[in-house]
Amino acid sequence: MESLSFDPAAGKAERYRDLVPQLDALFEGEPDLIANLANAAAAIKECVAAASWVGFYVRRGEELVLGPFQGKVACVRIALGRGVCGTAAAEARTVLVEDVEQFPGHIACDAGSRSEIVVPVITPGDGRVVAVLDVDSYDLAAFDAEDAVGLEAVARRLAALAW
Repeated sequence: MESLSFDPAAGKAERYRDLVPQLDALFEGEPDLIANLANAAAAIKECVAAASWVGFYVRRGEELVLGPFQGKVACVRIALGRGVCGTAAAEARTVLVEDVEQFPGHIACDAGSRSEIVVPVITPGDGRVVAVLDVDSYDLAAFDAEDAVGLEAVARRLAALAW
């Protein structure tokens, strides 16, 4: 596998457009979910310049359990409906938070985080939320609709993995 390459001068849309084929190359021939999520977290962290933390919470019953990530240590378990991750999973929708201090019930795993975007990973066949992709930033309002579109494309690709 060649190393990932993202043009530092490229805009967000172009970087996200380049990310999905690079994920495809990383996943090719590898059936292990944990290995693929670990590489995905690293690739997303490299792609998203504003990201301070990138990771996955995998659904286990009525809670989310920490999966592969890049960044500081994190909360291990989150109940569905609790915090940004639990809300995204419970409502099966992307949640973009410009200022985490303004989000009711925000769970502060890293006190330095200021903004966050969480995208559910929804299996195409049965529409189950199997995980969430969580991206945090130390900057206020670091994420926008362009990030949502790009990360939702990544989540659709991840949903095709063997869950």
